Parts: sequence; structure tokens; C-alpha cells
Amino acid sequence: MDHPHLPTTESAVTAIREVAREFDLEMSVTDDIGADRTSRRTSSGAFAVLDPDGSLPHEAFVELGGRPAVTVQVFPEDDAKITVDGLEFADVPRDSVPAFLRSVHGGLAHVKGRFFPPGWWLVVPLPGDETYKELVLRGTLSPWMSGQVR
Repeated sequence: MDHPHLPTTESAVTAIREVAREFDLEMSVTDDIGADRTSRRTSSGAFAVLDPDGSLPHEAFVELGGRPAVTVQVFPEDDAKITVDGLEFADVPRDSVPAFLRSVHGGLAHVKGRFFPPGWWLVVPLPGDETYKELVLRGTLSPWMSGQVR
């Protein structure tokens, strides 16, 4: 897991922007700043903008164009949720997001089938023996996923 450290949401968005340029993908970003705007804030009081420690939390939602359809929700708590053709990968460390996207758009991600128990898995390998796998529900293989079956 030797990925460059991304200490802030903004640094993660900048790294995603670099990946989008690398693969010639369109990108749109929606920022939510303040404890009253971010999705996971339960410790702050109603209408509070700052966290109890005085910091201003920043969350970003990134949509990447092209195939597969990919969105990234970067959270202030150093993690992200990446959705690939409707399949969610939750709790991806923020530092791993650029490598994850390079794997998906660079052709390393693949779908693996199993006979027992039956099912399909989207497998996203990252450098350093880090791998993310999510079960693809029956009948929901997207056209892109069908093309990635190994």
C-alpha cells in the first residue's frame, strides 16, 4: 500500500483530475463544505458549520465520463466510496483512489466468475498486492463488465 499520501479532500480531487487527464475523461466535481453540508456528520450540532475541533470538513462528489460509469465520493474521514457501473466499493482509503481509478480505466480490473457458490465478482487489483472485490448481483453485469470477464 505505497500510494502517495492525500491529506485532504482537495488533494484527492486534484489526483483524480490527473487520472482523468491521463485517460482523457471528462470530470465534474460537486463540493460540500461545512459540517452542515457533509453526509456523514453526526457529531456536530444542528446547523453547525464547523466540527467540534473547529475544522471545516470538505466532501466531494466526482463524476468521470466514459466507460465504465464511475463516481467517487471523497469523505473528510480519509476514505471514499467508488461506484463502477452501479457497483459500490465502500471504505476505499483516500490514498488508494487514484490507483483504483487507474486499474479500472487501464484495463486491470476484471470480472471473475465462480461456479460454487455461483456468482460474479468485480476485481480491482492495485499495486502492492492490494485488491478490492465486490459481488455483482445476478443479472446485473453491465456491458462493460461483460467485456471484462476472465
